[in-house]
Amino acid sequence: MTETTIVPVTPGSFSDAQDAMSGGGDGHECQCQWWTMTNADFQRTDIDGRAAAFRIEVDAAPSPGLIAYVDGDAAGWVRVGPRTRQIRLSKTRAYAGATEEPWDDADVWAVSCFAVRREHRGSGLNAALLDAAVAFARENGARVVEAYPVDADAGRKVSSNELYHGALSTFLSAGFREVARPKPHVAVVALDLTDANTDSSGDER
Repeated sequence: MTETTIVPVTPGSFSDAQDAMSGGGDGHECQCQWWTMTNADFQRTDIDGRAAAFRIEVDAAPSPGLIAYVDGDAAGWVRVGPRTRQIRLSKTRAYAGATEEPWDDADVWAVSCFAVRREHRGSGLNAALLDAAVAFARENGARVVEAYPVDADAGRKVSSNELYHGALSTFLSAGFREVARPKPHVAVVALDLTDANTDSSGDER
């Protein structure tokens, strides 16, 4: 039986985050900086520059995300943090007018990126990462957690790379509600953490 633990990335586990993001897809090239930079800034940087920006985030607080370890090996990653620090979200046309929350509200957090190494896909790790991300947001004072998953059942083929947003079904199972559908296959979902009757996984007590 495998043992899974999920913890915030720290300066000492920076290389583990790198391993988790490098197991397939665009994670290594992106360095989880897509949402933290304008398009112009992102295009001006290379992998080393993005890695340096990611390290600066890891050295600050709160941690920009969580690492999932399976039997001690870095297997997955999720970005979660104040939405105000993920500036591209507000500049993305599909999301800009779809949210219910003011873009300058630092108490609104966003889960914006998942990366799971190929050998661990299909094991439910995304759901575990999401539960941990919600708990981390709650512990750090978030009022609402927002996300932008894709709906694999919307009649459009969804590529594996697009799934870095997360799957809509995973968020709905965790208690998120759909607040907008800016595109047939793209949803905006939210979870209100001020509801005293909801635990960290979104289940009613």
